[in-house]
Amino acid sequence: MSIDIPTFLPEDYFDRQLAAFGMFIDRFGTVQRQFRVTIDGRRTDDGFILDEYFVYDDGALETRQWIVTACGDGLYRGECADVLGHATGRLTDNVLSWHYKFNLPMFGRKVTVLFDDVMALQDGSVMVNRAKVSKWGILLGEVLITFRPVS
Repeated sequence: MSIDIPTFLPEDYFDRQLAAFGMFIDRFGTVQRQFRVTIDGRRTDDGFILDEYFVYDDGALETRQWIVTACGDGLYRGECADVLGHATGRLTDNVLSWHYKFNLPMFGRKVTVLFDDVMALQDGSVMVNRAKVSKWGILLGEVLITFRPVS
């Protein structure tokens, strides 16, 4: 038995409203935080923009905007207010990998951590994202997120 690997073009996938559901699991396997995200995406001349609206299980709210540029040959560049420099992405088949340094709110202040994301489109509409979060080479935990289009 085999599965069909869907074609993934991020500019097309993110050109709509999406709902995402996720959680942060610390390095000991404990779920520390859960969240829901509403994403308003739109295609641009050279990539796409994502406006993200987070609601956390403790009632906290957060917004974030990503401006992503398609650089050709499956390469992407992402910019966001909390990203140091820019994020670099590489598309291979149905998988988009991202690497970036991020100022993460933690313990009442912002801590710079490294994100190593793998986003895999599953059936043309559902996408699964796993992000490893580390500091000084030490794994702090993982973020697991599932995306789906809003009907």
